[in-house]
Amino acid sequence: MSLQQDIMVKLKEAMKSKDSVALESLRAVKSEILLAQTKSGATEDLSKEEEIKLVQKLVKQRKDSAALYLEQGRKDLAEPELAQVEIISQFLPEQMSEEDLKSFIGEIISKVGASSMKDMGKVMGMASKQLAGKADGKAISAIVKQLLS
Repeated sequence: MSLQQDIMVKLKEAMKSKDSVALESLRAVKSEILLAQTKSGATEDLSKEEEIKLVQKLVKQRKDSAALYLEQGRKDLAEPELAQVEIISQFLPEQMSEEDLKSFIGEIISKVGASSMKDMGKVMGMASKQLAGKADGKAISAIVKQLLS
């Protein structure tokens, strides 16, 4: 089942249960999917990679907004954003643990032959491509910096 079909099923469930946070979150995902489809000029379904990138983008936006609200002491605004992150994140693949991430990135570093921070771009490019949807970009970056320094 495609992401769009999953969203529609969850949307109907949210409407029946009158879950306003889920409803708002799912409508945002549906809207983003429709925008992506019309941008490409085709009404065909998005590829799995495009769907993952789209959901990651929405999760990142909400996490960034929540962080900004918390920084400004607005917990009342941050909580709905974090609730939406939880709902939207269910459409992402299983996230890798920090240990798995370290070992995977360690393999990439040895494969590329990286030895210093100068090689971070090579490692990040390969890691981001292979870990798409399985790990957050900030987490990948932090571990690459840690392993190369």
